[in-house]
Amino acid sequence: MLDQINTLDASALSALKRSAHENSPEAIKATAKQFEGLFLQLVLKSMRDTVPKDGMLDSDSTRFYESMGDQQLAAVLAQRGGVGLAASLERQLMQQAGLSPAAPGQMTLPPLPGAVVPKAALPTPPANTLPANVPPVSNAATSSSGDPQRFVDVLWPQATEAAQTLGVPPHFLVGQAALETGWGKSELRTADGRPTYNLFNIKAGKSWSGATVDAQTTEYENGAAQSRTERFRAYGSYAEAFQDYARLMQQSPRYAAVAGQGEASGFAKALQSGGYATDPSYADKLTRVINGNTLRQSLLASAR
Repeated sequence: MLDQINTLDASALSALKRSAHENSPEAIKATAKQFEGLFLQLVLKSMRDTVPKDGMLDSDSTRFYESMGDQQLAAVLAQRGGVGLAASLERQLMQQAGLSPAAPGQMTLPPLPGAVVPKAALPTPPANTLPANVPPVSNAATSSSGDPQRFVDVLWPQATEAAQTLGVPPHFLVGQAALETGWGKSELRTADGRPTYNLFNIKAGKSWSGATVDAQTTEYENGAAQSRTERFRAYGSYAEAFQDYARLMQQSPRYAAVAGQGEASGFAKALQSGGYATDPSYADKLTRVINGNTLRQSLLASAR
């Protein structure tokens, strides 16, 4: 859980403005997070502008309160690690203030307004870290309850790390995992009920040498749904699942357009164009989950 933050608290913002003139590490950290919150607010506004504005519930009042909610959500995302912009800015400001020089090879502040965070390669784990078809049971908490808030709480740290690698907002990855697993209710399991931690339903191709599990899935051919048995990857933890997902997005030319996406619709369309799913409505479904109230409210609730 996070410390409570309210972007609409004028006194808190005034205090932050005063502290920005100090060269203390605490003031620099708070200022960097506030800057990232403003940046994320612009991203959310751009995403909101892509949603059709018609219907009985559309009005100036609803748009006003949606804007307030987006503003608060941006602050929450920044507090939870955001997309890495605050951390980059904090390091540079600390270096300029002579408090803590950046170590060689550390990430530098990305150019605005284009890049989110620079892409960096994830370390490749050794092959065969899991025995074939026998995924170990991790001691980490699972998200199988289907509770959206618990789903966000459990997955957010891993999603943040993978998102920084790909240069996308972390809630995009949480949203995709939610779509693939029904907020954790339909996570793939072994025949004896053990978790596979495969949040993204990534299949086990010929190049996969790790653990696997067979499961029924629905695929679309010429627009028609067909049920078939497919082999999927199995991991030892959610951290491994997110690392493998990020590695797939980076190393496969099919998904080259995924990295750096700042809008939900662009992220979803890049995945579908790369052939991530055969469902012709996959991009639309993913966009709705990412922009939906369930994810938004779960993120806000997790910050309380």
